[in-house]
Amino acid sequence: MPGLFLYFYFMKTAQLHQHFLEFPEVCTDTRKITDNCIFFALKGDNFNGNRYANEALKKGAAYAVIDDAEFAESDRHILVDDTLKALQELAAFHRSHSKAKVIALTGSNGKTTTKELINAVLSQKYNTIATQGNLNNHIGVPLTLLSIKEDTEIAIVEMGANHQKEIEFLCGLAQPDFGYITNFGKAHLEGFGSEAGVIKGKSELYDFLTKNNKHVFMNGDDPVQIEKLGHYIKKYGFSTNNKDYYMVELTAADPFVKISIEDTSITSQLIGSYNFTNCAAAILIGKYFNVSLAQIKSAIEGYAPNNNRSQILTKNGHRIILDAYNANPTSMKAALENFAQMPGNNKIAFLGDMFELGTTAPEEHQAIADLAHKLNFENVILVGENFYGTDTLFQKYSTFNDLKLYLNDGNLKGNSTILIKGSRGMALERILEFL
Repeated sequence: MPGLFLYFYFMKTAQLHQHFLEFPEVCTDTRKITDNCIFFALKGDNFNGNRYANEALKKGAAYAVIDDAEFAESDRHILVDDTLKALQELAAFHRSHSKAKVIALTGSNGKTTTKELINAVLSQKYNTIATQGNLNNHIGVPLTLLSIKEDTEIAIVEMGANHQKEIEFLCGLAQPDFGYITNFGKAHLEGFGSEAGVIKGKSELYDFLTKNNKHVFMNGDDPVQIEKLGHYIKKYGFSTNNKDYYMVELTAADPFVKISIEDTSITSQLIGSYNFTNCAAAILIGKYFNVSLAQIKSAIEGYAPNNNRSQILTKNGHRIILDAYNANPTSMKAALENFAQMPGNNKIAFLGDMFELGTTAPEEHQAIADLAHKLNFENVILVGENFYGTDTLFQKYSTFNDLKLYLNDGNLKGNSTILIKGSRGMALERILEFL
């Protein structure tokens, strides 16, 4: 009986895959329906995608995958037991029938930037696809895998996690051939419980790769990665001081990261020494895949950050470092230390609350406020309930609306150098409207 069930299970996924091969575009949002896509009616805490299946079909979807028989009104409705599981199983099935090499990427900070850099480098020579934006969870990873085409040679798949076993599950779907962990930091402590929990959770990528005798890329200067990988043979690293690995050198970050490799200088458009390892990883992976040094240099130098990530802007005489895409204690510390070293007049740091820290939130926010004092910043403006609760002499506002009153009073003088850093939910890029 178990074997019979398994046979029908694979037939169901295989049949859905045949539909996908005919209509190879997937959509989960009726606002983004394209002609002849397959709509997956996902459910959430506040919505039931089954209710929108007919709307998707009317807008041009070829099929609607649903998991509630009440909404199955035609042969264009594909009924499954669980729509999310069907999406994930279809993605795993599609990946298993693809010849593309998959590079998986995770870490506490810098995932998306590193992914974009790797894609920029490898696309110089190969037909690549990569995770769009930060669609890196249990829905985003399947969508990325389903974007693999017949001519795709390399797929760069970003994986995010906020609890144990999540990376393990995503690896089960993506079956990566290669992997890289950017770093281990104080991110998603609410779900992981501690920094040790973060290391354990993120390391599930390396656990999968080593268990399956796959290739590992690593930071040869990271003691945690060195310990984790030990004497594993299929590892390839970069380092600033260990000649057993590919040698890279950070020559400047004033503010843009400059790197020296093999007597070649690369000047990126990324600010902050914390972006050095992101560039170094892309360079290492490019070298592994035999991308020429000239192509690597062109790709790194041509990549410009966007979407509120380490962007340098100018507005009304202000020089602005906009890094408001996300924040955790590790990335906040790095941003402040980098800002302290940057040249500039009348420095102002706007710091927004860091989310998903659980019970550690008060102490972690206090530590950042203390660090700002230690770095001798005179003008730091803290925003959010957690920062509002810190013991500090810096200005602090519990909400953005309270901050707006300060901004509207014309307190920001021209020719300032401004850092804007906070978690996504704080949306501190709104400060730009008041400059």
